[in-house]
Amino acid sequence: MINSLLAVHCLTRPSQNSTASKVFSEGTAPLTCLADSEDGSLYVGSWDKNIHAVKLDHSAPTTRLTGHTDFVKCLLAFGLGSTPILISGGADSSIMVWDTTNRKRLHKIQTTAKAIQDLAIDPLSLPEQEGSPADSFVLFTASNGRDIRRYHISLAKAYELEESVDKPILAHETSVYKLRFDSEGDLWTASADKTAKHLVRSRNWEADTTLQHPDFVRDIVIAEEHGVVVTACRDEEVRVWDIASGSLVCTYSGHYEEVTSLALIGSRVVSGSIDGTVRRWGLSKKDMAAYVKSLGKEADVDTGTKKEGLLSAEEEAELAELMDDDE
Repeated sequence: MINSLLAVHCLTRPSQNSTASKVFSEGTAPLTCLADSEDGSLYVGSWDKNIHAVKLDHSAPTTRLTGHTDFVKCLLAFGLGSTPILISGGADSSIMVWDTTNRKRLHKIQTTAKAIQDLAIDPLSLPEQEGSPADSFVLFTASNGRDIRRYHISLAKAYELEESVDKPILAHETSVYKLRFDSEGDLWTASADKTAKHLVRSRNWEADTTLQHPDFVRDIVIAEEHGVVVTACRDEEVRVWDIASGSLVCTYSGHYEEVTSLALIGSRVVSGSIDGTVRRWGLSKKDMAAYVKSLGKEADVDTGTKKEGLLSAEEEAELAELMDDDE
């Protein structure tokens, strides 16, 4: 399992059949996060404490951005004016801002968090006119602590906002894994306290919706065109919730290890899991109804046989130990 994390594969769709091509296999440790830049580069965070910069067209050799003293946990690529930047968060409690034109570090913020888990740009801090370049923005961060903090980021400086220092957002009881903004500028969060929440900006980030889970909530995505949010849980399930009511619409089963990540692609959500698979699930009412109906048919022929994982007992123990260290 550990070795399978050493290569990044880029999916393409040249025709009706998808193909996978390997674009990076030079790492010496598991990979943790990805960010793609408009300059055609892919940035890869790793447990080796480095960020690997890969040119997707292979026009230049892979280079490394060094500076973190522990695992790189999350990456975010953006642009300030005409300068493309990369923001990284690490298990060393630091946030770093990089100029990707010359691979140089612009800023380092040493936080009080144990580890930075996720980064999200406040959309309401960006220019209102579409296409206008931003000269600064507000960065929201999630960490292994319960607090969500906010930082001013520009080419000239980076610092925590005074209101964040005085009053960080404390919506959860423990670690926050994921931050997602919706079209209204409100915030959806996923946490180790077994909840996902909708935090309302106009109410000083008060939670008006809480989605209860039986285990850690690792990720959340918002599909507003379908009126749903989707969550990934450590209990191996992908859940679809109604945005307006907060009620559970559908539970997708298929993974047999922790579900760690989600992405929206068209009218489907894609889930990634420690079981080594990526799966697609429909978000239309028709797709979800068909799935529920298929479960009824399968129940008639269910043998009760437990699904077998791809990992041996020894590999599962090794992975558990490494994930405990990562936490």
